[in-house]
Amino acid sequence: MELLFLRNIIIISGLATLIILLFHRFRIPTIIGFILTGMLVGPHGLGLIRETSQVDNLANIGLILLLFVIGIEFSPKSFLSLGKPILTAGVLQIMLAAFAGYALALVYGRPLEESLLIGLLTSLSSTAIVLAIIQERGEIDTPYGNTALGILILQDIAVVPMMLLIPLLAGRSGNLSEALLEFLFKAVGVVLLAIIGMRWVAPFILYQIARTRNREIFLISIITLSFAIAWLTSTIGLSLALGAFLAGLIISESEYSRDILGSVLPLRNVFSSFFFVSIGMLIDISQIAEQIVTVLALTIGILILKIISSAIAPAIAGFPFRISLLTGFALSQIGEFSFILARTGLSVGLLTTSTFQLLLAVASLTLFITPFAIALAPQAVSMLARLPLPKTLIVGRFPLQELKIEEKRDHLIIVGYGFTGRNLARAASAANIPYLILDLNPEIVRKERAAGEPIYFGDATQEPVLEHAGIKTARVMVIAIHDAAAERRIVELASRLNPNVYIIARTHYISELEPLYRLGADEVVPEEYETAVEIFTRVLNVYLVPQEDIEKFINELRAYSYEMLRSISRKRAVPAEIRLKLPETAISEVKLAAGSPAAGKTLAELSLRKRYGVSVLAIHRNHQTIPNPDGDTRLYAGDRLVIVGTKDKLNVAESLFGNPEVA
Repeated sequence: MELLFLRNIIIISGLATLIILLFHRFRIPTIIGFILTGMLVGPHGLGLIRETSQVDNLANIGLILLLFVIGIEFSPKSFLSLGKPILTAGVLQIMLAAFAGYALALVYGRPLEESLLIGLLTSLSSTAIVLAIIQERGEIDTPYGNTALGILILQDIAVVPMMLLIPLLAGRSGNLSEALLEFLFKAVGVVLLAIIGMRWVAPFILYQIARTRNREIFLISIITLSFAIAWLTSTIGLSLALGAFLAGLIISESEYSRDILGSVLPLRNVFSSFFFVSIGMLIDISQIAEQIVTVLALTIGILILKIISSAIAPAIAGFPFRISLLTGFALSQIGEFSFILARTGLSVGLLTTSTFQLLLAVASLTLFITPFAIALAPQAVSMLARLPLPKTLIVGRFPLQELKIEEKRDHLIIVGYGFTGRNLARAASAANIPYLILDLNPEIVRKERAAGEPIYFGDATQEPVLEHAGIKTARVMVIAIHDAAAERRIVELASRLNPNVYIIARTHYISELEPLYRLGADEVVPEEYETAVEIFTRVLNVYLVPQEDIEKFINELRAYSYEMLRSISRKRAVPAEIRLKLPETAISEVKLAAGSPAAGKTLAELSLRKRYGVSVLAIHRNHQTIPNPDGDTRLYAGDRLVIVGTKDKLNVAESLFGNPEVA
């Protein structure tokens, strides 16, 4: 028996490793790899493992650790700090998605109780997959990333009352009044146990364990505590998962919770993989193949319904159209905790085997599609934003026009009120520079407006918002957000609405430099390089390198790095700075056409300043730049000339060179 158990673990681990390595190349979620492993090795696949009881035992350990970690990560204080808009959006999303799933199940012909459970299953999304994808894309700190994360946290917590409801739906608790009374009794008991445990029991026990300063005793004690509470709840008719969550919740407010989490996470990752393998072993591939059309139709239907319901919820809570729709795409799948509820529903007879198989197949497909849905979301949002939608829907429930922004000219627009935006606002205030802030966090907007800041709720990717913020009369715009797609849209929109506005954008990624310059940014600050420069400076200070030499090295480092990665900015640097300091001055970059009257002549011979009232600031020739050329510099066909003057003078002078290209 022992050798058979070891053989099964080797088969599962070895095959899972190969599949996940392959999936990693195509960025397919790891969970899908574990489910596919279970499908292949299980009795309905290749039949390599026919006795599933051993895997089920490991899966139960994984389930306990999954919910235990969720309980630790759930802090009542951090939960309340999400803010009213996200809490509202989360509750609405669960309700709307559950109703959509319930309605779809009824249309499909399922009984009422089973349809209610299917609604609960479809309301949940995948925390693990969504967080992994948006972290990889660098979008965790974006407005839609924060919104999606807040809703996912609420969904994870909602799993607990949903698990309490399943026996009630299955009719295991007698008549309805008795069932409701029992449900309320259990819920109150769980809450009281959590409060007593967090307030008095856990701090005392954990302190005594921590005093030993023995890592082995500490870890074993924590595992014993979580398993004991899970076992205790199961003996009184509640699930193992609920007990595990309760154990984590009791520990969550202790000063040892972070250390416990770090110790338990590796175990959770190992054993939770067996849980998803066990789910895959339950899937009958032949049965799904017989109804593949139904599986695909239901998958498409659920994806559409979840995108719509998950987008409507934040829109009702006041978020702009773009943020709401991106959140809808991110939450369009059926989550991993839905497998837990489905298996529980099967065990109590609430789900039939055929429905269970269908749900597993559909849920797995939605998880598989998730990375592609999130990747395509920005393009889909841009297309849908062109529709004639109501302005309130586009800009959100807190439109700028209601705030009566006073008329401003030559002002600074700050997009994003994070660390950079906050400090920039302070500097502008100290320098008496008129400024205005746009942010998408209604809690921050409400708080800072009360403190006297000129901050307004608004999505800067929308033209009405920028127009109301005075983009056409602004002198400078600074974009300090973490959303790369939104940043590109804002730069393109601002430069189109006001070609003379000086745009400074901050970006995390080097790859964003060229697109932002091409769209109209005057300066792009890549955080990677500036962080490297700061570290470089501090290292040289430690080695007591003279400050003069440090500044020389910094200048060389910046010149080298920026020369490699932002050649476009070199072409724009001079015109941009002049336009900032002399807003009435116009700048053009013109290409000297073959056969032009100016070709072959020197600047002195052309007498540009005397005849036309313009000056040549620089000449780009054969990938080189000639700054501030003198009168003896001769012009050749193909040269690109940066010329400065008033707009009317430029229009006259440009006919001398050929068709102008605005810089």
